[in-house]
Amino acid sequence: MSSRIQCVSPGLATERMFPCLAHRPWQVLCRVYLLQRAPLSQRPSKIAKPCFGESFTQLRAVLKKREYGTKYTQNNFITAVRAMNEFCLKLCDLEQLRKISRRSPHDDTEAFTVFLRSDVEAKALDVWGSQEALARERNLRKEVEREYQENIFRNQKLLKEYKDFWGNTKPRSRKRVTFLQGPGKVVMVAICINGLNFFFKLLAWVYTGSASMFSEAIHSLADTCNQALLALGISQSVRNPDAIHPYGFSNMRYIASLISGVGIFMMGAGLSWYHGIMGLLHPQPIESLLWAYCILAGSLVSEGATLLVAINEIKKSSRKQGLSFYEYVMQSRDPSTNVVLLEDAAAVVGVVLAAGCMGLTSLTGNPYYDSLGSLGVGTLLGTVSAFLIYTNTEALLGRSIQAEHVQKLTEFLENDPAVRAIHDVKATDMGLSKVRFKAEVDFDGRVVTRSYLEKQDIEQILSDIQQVKTPEELENFMLKHGENIIDTLGAEVDRLEKELKQRNPEVRHVDLEIL
Repeated sequence: MSSRIQCVSPGLATERMFPCLAHRPWQVLCRVYLLQRAPLSQRPSKIAKPCFGESFTQLRAVLKKREYGTKYTQNNFITAVRAMNEFCLKLCDLEQLRKISRRSPHDDTEAFTVFLRSDVEAKALDVWGSQEALARERNLRKEVEREYQENIFRNQKLLKEYKDFWGNTKPRSRKRVTFLQGPGKVVMVAICINGLNFFFKLLAWVYTGSASMFSEAIHSLADTCNQALLALGISQSVRNPDAIHPYGFSNMRYIASLISGVGIFMMGAGLSWYHGIMGLLHPQPIESLLWAYCILAGSLVSEGATLLVAINEIKKSSRKQGLSFYEYVMQSRDPSTNVVLLEDAAAVVGVVLAAGCMGLTSLTGNPYYDSLGSLGVGTLLGTVSAFLIYTNTEALLGRSIQAEHVQKLTEFLENDPAVRAIHDVKATDMGLSKVRFKAEVDFDGRVVTRSYLEKQDIEQILSDIQQVKTPEELENFMLKHGENIIDTLGAEVDRLEKELKQRNPEVRHVDLEIL
């Protein structure tokens, strides 16, 4: 096989490789070649683009991209508490280090002092001599802290035993005052009344043997136990947040109400159904029901009084939140009061149902009516427990607040000049009328920068700009003011969060993320 070699002239090769240069004179080609070979400082500011059109482009000086390694994090800041805990330093050791004032993340302080992490690490090595000695000191302090925690637990137990022996002389705390107001008062009244009702109904059942009276006694016992559980939930819900539970214990009311609903179903409804079914399968003659009627009448009055207390408390709370009575109950805004309301309403209906079935048994002499009354009371308790389980589960899953309230909070942020748009808004009811608000905010960089410039000396900034001659000086100038502008953006976030809490006291936790 033979091969053919074609000789192509330089002009033809140029025409094939660069069609746009095909009709240009050779002087243009030489000028382009020389410009590409010349040093950057000798090139003209504008050159022709022979292959890609007749437009001109300006050469730009671009800073070299910097690679940030782990060593750069030594410029991070560290607080005095962390420096003493993590690097085993004393406060006198930190006095010799450079101090930097930064904007405080807390609402009660405007600024606080931090240190460079590199300075703290160097000081720790100077104090302890080596990383191994510092590690040994850390382990030793952890062991001491563990023993300290064990001693605290032991001392608290001994203090409790001492108080139980001599009597607690500590003044009443504000927790008890809070507990005996509002829902706490309703629950305490219900515990006292239902406890007395259980005692008298139990006596009536022992005397008469009525299945309906047994169901009512079990009903009152279940109410008493569940309301005692609610009291425990209320007392725990007013505890202050701690390091393990930073958002507090307000959900304890919903947890106690949920357990209460399960208890009503298992203890109240279950035993009532069991006793009613056994009465149908093995009917027993019933003794005189006169005492039973008297006790039921007393229970009707007492349960009705507790029901009125719960209704008045819910009306008062619903008016404060701008809700109707029905909306307040259905949304389970106050789970403890709702449980008392539903239990007492079921108790009143149950007393009427039990009295009716016992009356039919007295008139006809047929014990089956009494057993049917027990089944009816059990069904009523099962319905109440199912409603309580559903509403409290919804609350514990993280329920959103009303759409109108969310719109109000969003409009407040959008009306601020520094905000362009609000996205991904989440407003969650945390219980006890506490709201957690989260949103992603698109800030207007021009407004934030202008807010920074309003606090600066413009003449000084202009003088600094005029002194910039090299890319390195420009980089230092931009880094200085760029960091300050970021601090200004953080201050704008703090301002919005503070104003949002002041205008809406129910909003306790605000998380604004910069988009």
